[in-house]
Amino acid sequence: MADYLAIGYLGALVTLLGVVGWLIVQQVLKNRRMEMVISDLQPKLQTEKGDPLEHYQLGSIYLRKKLYPKALSEFQRALKAGGEEMAEIYNAIGFAYFAQKQFDLAIKNYKESLSLQPQYLAAWNNLGNVYESKKLVAQALEAYEQVLVIEPNNEIAQRRAIALRKRINLPAK
Repeated sequence: MADYLAIGYLGALVTLLGVVGWLIVQQVLKNRRMEMVISDLQPKLQTEKGDPLEHYQLGSIYLRKKLYPKALSEFQRALKAGGEEMAEIYNAIGFAYFAQKQFDLAIKNYKESLSLQPQYLAAWNNLGNVYESKKLVAQALEAYEQVLVIEPNNEIAQRRAIALRKRINLPAK
C-alpha cells in the first residue's frame, strides 16, 4: 500500500513539474517572439521613416511589456505617419493612459477613437471601464449600453451593465 502511495505522489509530482515546465517554455517563447519583433523594428524605425503599422506593432509590444511611455511614443509616431487604423491607435493610446491611471487622457483618446469608428466595441468597453474607475456610474452604464446596442450578446458589457444597474438601483433590462 505504501508503495502505491509513493508512486502516486511521484506521478503527481512529475505531472506537476511537466505542466509547470511547459508553461515556462511557452512564456519564454512568447517573450522571445516579442523581443525578436522589437529587435527587427526598433533599429529600422530609428534610422528610417516607418509606416504606421510598424509603429503600431512596436507600440503594442511595448504596451504588452508595460513600457507605457515607449508605447505612447510609438503610437504618437503612428498617428503622425497617418494610415487607416487611426481608431485602433487612439484606442491603444487610451489604454496606455488608463494603465497609468491618467483617466482623463484615456477618456479623451477613447472618444477620439469612437469619433473615427463609432461601432468600435473595444473602445466602447474601454470607455465604460475608465468611467467605472472614475466612479462615473451613469456614463459607464451608457457606454456599456452602447456596446449592447451594437452587439447585444457581448458578455463583458452585459455583466458590467447588470452590476452598474444594481449599484444605482435600476431594473435589469
